[in-house]
Amino acid sequence: MMNNRIKRLRQKSLDSKPSISPERAFLVTRFYQENEGRYSVPVMRAKAFYYLCEHKTIYLGEDELIAGERGPAPKATPTYPELTCHSLNDLKILDCREKISYKVDKACFDIYEKEIIPYWRDRSMRDRIFREMSPAWINAYKAGIFTEFMEQRAPGHTVLDDKIYYKGMLDFKREIINTKKKLNIQNDPQVQSRREQLDAMAIACEAVILFAHRHAELARNLAVNESCEKRKKELLKIGEVCMNVPAHAPHSFYEALQYYWFCHLAVITELNGWDAFNPGHLDQHLLPFYEKDISTGILDNEKACELLQAFFIKFNNHPAPPKVGVTAEESGTYTDFANINLGGILSNGSDGSNILSHLILDIIDEMHLLQPSSNVQISRKSPNQFLTHALKVIRNGYGFPSIFNTDAVVQEQLRQGKTLEDARAGGCSGCVETGAFGKEAYILTGYFNLVKILEITLNNGIDPGSGRKIGLASGKLSSFNSFNDLYNAFHRQLKHFLDIKMDGNHIIEQMYACYMPAPFLSVIIDDCIKKGLDYNAGGARYNNNFIQLVGIGSITDCFASIKKLVYDEKALTLAELNEILLENFNGYEVLRQKLINKMPKYGNDNSEADNFMVRIFRTCFNEIDGRPNSKGGYYRVEMLPTTCHIYFGSVTGAMPDGRLAGKPLSEGISPVQGADRNGPTAVLQSAAKMDHIKTGGTLLNMKFSPELVDGDAGIDKWAHLIRSYFSMDGHHVQFNIIDAGTLKAAQTDPELHRNLIVRVAGYSDYFCDLTRELQDEIISRTEHITL
Repeated sequence: MMNNRIKRLRQKSLDSKPSISPERAFLVTRFYQENEGRYSVPVMRAKAFYYLCEHKTIYLGEDELIAGERGPAPKATPTYPELTCHSLNDLKILDCREKISYKVDKACFDIYEKEIIPYWRDRSMRDRIFREMSPAWINAYKAGIFTEFMEQRAPGHTVLDDKIYYKGMLDFKREIINTKKKLNIQNDPQVQSRREQLDAMAIACEAVILFAHRHAELARNLAVNESCEKRKKELLKIGEVCMNVPAHAPHSFYEALQYYWFCHLAVITELNGWDAFNPGHLDQHLLPFYEKDISTGILDNEKACELLQAFFIKFNNHPAPPKVGVTAEESGTYTDFANINLGGILSNGSDGSNILSHLILDIIDEMHLLQPSSNVQISRKSPNQFLTHALKVIRNGYGFPSIFNTDAVVQEQLRQGKTLEDARAGGCSGCVETGAFGKEAYILTGYFNLVKILEITLNNGIDPGSGRKIGLASGKLSSFNSFNDLYNAFHRQLKHFLDIKMDGNHIIEQMYACYMPAPFLSVIIDDCIKKGLDYNAGGARYNNNFIQLVGIGSITDCFASIKKLVYDEKALTLAELNEILLENFNGYEVLRQKLINKMPKYGNDNSEADNFMVRIFRTCFNEIDGRPNSKGGYYRVEMLPTTCHIYFGSVTGAMPDGRLAGKPLSEGISPVQGADRNGPTAVLQSAAKMDHIKTGGTLLNMKFSPELVDGDAGIDKWAHLIRSYFSMDGHHVQFNIIDAGTLKAAQTDPELHRNLIVRVAGYSDYFCDLTRELQDEIISRTEHITL
C-alpha cells in the first residue's frame, strides 16, 4: 500500500533523532518578560499563544502533504517552562542517557542557562505546586504512595468530537462574540472574568488561523522555485487547503485531515497536556468527506490511503516532551499517547465501523509506527469481520490495536450521569480512559500504590524505606486478632492517603484554573464558550478526575496469603511474617516459594483469591467515586499503571505474596506476573469479577504464543474469547503475540531486534528502548499457549 513518497516520509520519521528544541521556551519567556502584568491571566495566555503561532519556525518538508510540526522540524521537541523548567542537569541527562534520549546542543544549554532558567525559576507551575503542598502530601509523594501528573504537565487526555468538521474558527469566533454580547453585568458577578475568558478564546481562534496562513504562504513560496511540475501543484494545493482550514469548515477529505492536524498542533503548542490530544472516532468523522469525494471523483482509495499514511507519520514525528523527576521513572517512552478510535457505535446505537475503519486497519498493519496509538471499539453490533480484521493485525506482533468493549464504555458513562447521545459519541483515549469526546475534561491526577498502603499498615504508619512515620498509627500487629482487624486498618490507612492526595488535587486544580488556562482548547470543548469558563476551570460539560489504582493483582495475592497462612493455617503470626518481609525473605526461601506456589492467586478463577480482589476494589471505589472535585465534577476510579508498577515496585519492600523488595508490582488488572496458571479463560473469568462499569477504564494485558492464534481457526477462537469477556462487561484487553524466547534474544542482541515492537501498558514501544526492568517484567508475564 505504501507508495514511494510514503516510504520516504516514513523512513525519514524513523531515522530522525529526537532532540530538544528551546524555541518555544525562548519565545514564551520573551513574551512574558515583555508583557508581564499588562493583561489578565487568560488574555495573557491567549496572547502568548498568538505570539507562538506568529513567530515559531514553521516546517514543510520535501514530499509532505500534511503541513505543520510541533517543533521547528520532525522530532524536534519543544519544552514548556511555564509548567516545568528543566534544569541544566535535566538536559544533560536527557542528552546522554542510554535509552529514550533527546539530543541537546550547546545553543540549547546556553539559552536555558542565560534566559529560560533565570526567568522561570520559582515561577513554573511545578515550583508553585510543591510550594503549596502540605508536609503530609510531600512525605507521601516521596515515599511512593502516589504520583501527581500535573506537577509537570497540564491537564490532558482530551479528545475531539466532530464539531470542527462543520464549523470553522471564524464560526467559533462568532459564537464567542454572541455569547459575550449576552453577558448580563447586573445579574452575573462573574461577568468580567467571563468576558476575559471569551476574549482569550477569540484571540486563540485568530492565532490558529494565522498559523495556518503562514503555512499557506510557505507552501506558495516553495512552489515558486519548484522545478517539478507535480510537486508545484501539490504545494499550491497545500497553500489552498491551509487558507481555507481552519478558518472555515473543511470541504474535502484532504481539508478535514489538515484541519484536525492544525487543531492538534494548537492544543499541544498552547500547553503540554497529559497526554496528547486525540482525534476520536476518525473513521466516523471522515466518512462523509470520503464518500462525497469518492462520488465526485476528486478522491480515490489510493489517494485517501496516501493522505491517511502521511497523517499517521505526522504523529510519529512527535516524541512526548521529556519529563523530569519521578515521572521520568513512571513513563520512559517517546510515545505521546494520541489514540485513534475505530468502530464503536453511532448516535442511534447502530454499528459505527465502515470502509475507513478497514482502510485504517490496513495502514496500521503495513506502517507499524509507534504513533499514533490505535484501538478498536467492539460492541454487540460490531460485525465479526471487523473484529477478525483487527485480530489479524494484532497477530503480527506489534501489540496494537488494543480492544475495547463499546457497550461497557457506554454503560460506564451513563453511570457517571452523561446523556446517551454523549456516551455513544465518546470512547477511550490515552491508555484506557473513558470520556465524552469533545465535551469532557477528564483529568488523570496520578497513580496510587495500593501495595505500599499495606506495607505502611503492617508497620503501624511507618515507611520502612525511610523509617519516617507518614501514615496513621493503625495498630500493632499483635492487636489484629482477626483478618478483618487487619483489613479495617488497611482501609483506614487507604482513606488517610486518599484524603491527602485529593486535598492536594483540589489545590492543584485551582492553581491551573487561576494561572494556566487553555483558551484554544476551551474553544473546541463544549460548553466552555457557553459558560464563558476555561477548560481548566470547569468550563467543559463534564469534569471528572481519575485516580489510577496500581497493583490490584499484587495486593489481592498479599491478602489471600495473609488470610490463609496467618489466620487459617496459623503457620506464623502476622508480626513474625512482617519481620521476615523486612528482611526481604533472607533465610526464608522455602517460605517464599510456598507463598508463590501454594497460596490462592488472582487470575486463576479461584474464588478464594478473586473475592479479595472484589472486596479491595469495592473499598477503593466507595472511598473515591463521587467525591466532588473543585470544578463541579467528581472523582472516579481507574485501574492502570502505564509503567508506574515498575517505579512503585522499586519503592516497596518484600510483600506477603512472595514478591521480593524492589520488584515490579502487577500491572493494570492483570494477575501477578506468572501467577496465572490455569489459562486465558481463567484470567478473564477472574478479571470479569471486578465491576468494570464502576470504573473509568481498566487495563488487561495478555501474552499469547504466535502458534496459539495461527490460521483462521486460531483467529476464530481468539474472537470468541474476546466476545465472551466483553459479554461479562470487561472493559479492555490487549495482547502481545510473541514468545519469551524472542524477547530474551532481543535482550541479548538488541541490534538484531531493533524493530521489535511490544505492548507495554496502554501503548506499544520498541522492546530495545525499554529499561531492563521493564523488559524483564514483560518477559515474566504468563505466555498462554493453549485456549
